[in-house]
This record gives sequence, structure tokens and C-alpha cells, in this order.
Amino acid sequence: MRTRPCYAGFLAFAAAGLLSACTLMPAGDPVRLYDLPANPLENLRQAEAPADGVTLRLATPNAGGLLDGSRIVVVPTPNQPQVYQGARWADATPVLMRNRLIDAFQEDGRITRLIHADTPLSADLELTSDLRAFQSEYHGGHPEAVIRLDARLIDTRSRQLLGSQRFTHRQAAAGTDLAAVVDAFGQAADQLAQELVDWTTGQVAERHEREVLGP
Repeated sequence: MRTRPCYAGFLAFAAAGLLSACTLMPAGDPVRLYDLPANPLENLRQAEAPADGVTLRLATPNAGGLLDGSRIVVVPTPNQPQVYQGARWADATPVLMRNRLIDAFQEDGRITRLIHADTPLSADLELTSDLRAFQSEYHGGHPEAVIRLDARLIDTRSRQLLGSQRFTHRQAAAGTDLAAVVDAFGQAADQLAQELVDWTTGQVAERHEREVLGP
């Protein structure tokens, strides 16, 4: 007869503990994943590959802080970066940018021998970069996507820096909702990628001319 109160007390304690555990570990809200939209690149110059047929390695851009991850960065107030809650990119931001650059080079067609840093093959040239900005910024209450990339073209044999260039593109969003901001990121990335492809192929052509003509 004395064991029943103890058993009942144990059940009550266990139930209280279970309820407490449910309270401390609530189910999280689902996270929406966004890929970087791709738009058809206009005015592509479908030219032949450079005469020397170089192999270009495209390194994944370096990034730090909030840019080194999959969170979507927003700067509603200058110098106060934040992230959109409940939303992330489908991959790390530097990887998204690298893949967009690879697509741009392949669609352009002037450099056919293209590999990325994860491929265990040798290359004549390497394109490295630092991702300085990949965020939405508010101006007058309206968001715009901002992408800034510092690129460097390096001769892998001599370790000589052939050229460096900063690329910056801003694209105003069609609305204030996150879907519109993501679309703006896609447009800015396409524009930056096309400009970087033009610059890189120009540097490769100049390198080939120097080798042919000599000092």
C-alpha cells in the first residue's frame, strides 16, 4: 500500500521532466533555401579560344566573416551587417560565386581548358579572388544587391602576377521582399561574371602576344 504513492509520484516527476524537455527543445522554424538565379548572358562574344590554349584554374573566392557561409547578408544601416532570418543560400556564398564564374567562362567559350581548385590537374594560369561584398544594402528604403570581387590572374609556373582588378556591381531589387532581392543578386552576379570573363580573356591574349613577340 505504501508503494503506490511513490509510484504515482515517480510518474508525476517523469511527466514533469518530459514536459520540461519539450519546452526547452522546441521545434525550429523551417529554413528556406535560395539558389543564385541565373539569367541568359547577353552580347556574348563567341570567339575562338586563345591561340596558346592555356589551362585556367579558377579558385574558390576567399571570404571572411558573414560572407564565409550560406547566410544571406543584409546591411539595412551602414556599417551594421545582419542576416535574413529563416533564409539561407543553397551553398556557401564563395562556392555560389565560383560556380557562376565557371558557367560564364563555359558559355563564353574563349577559354576551353577550365578547371577549378578541387581538380587535381596542373594549370598554366590561376584566377584567385577575394569576395569583399555579397549583400543587400538599403538606400532610401529600397534594397539593392551589391557584389564586390578582387581578382588576380597568376602565372602558375613563374608565380608572376599578370594582372589584378576589382569588380563591383550593384543591382536594385524590383521589390522589398526577399525573393526580389535574390533575383537582384542573380543579375548582379551575371553582370560581374561577364565583365570578369572579358578582363581575363584580354589578359590571356596579352600574355600570348608577349610570348610570341618576345621582350
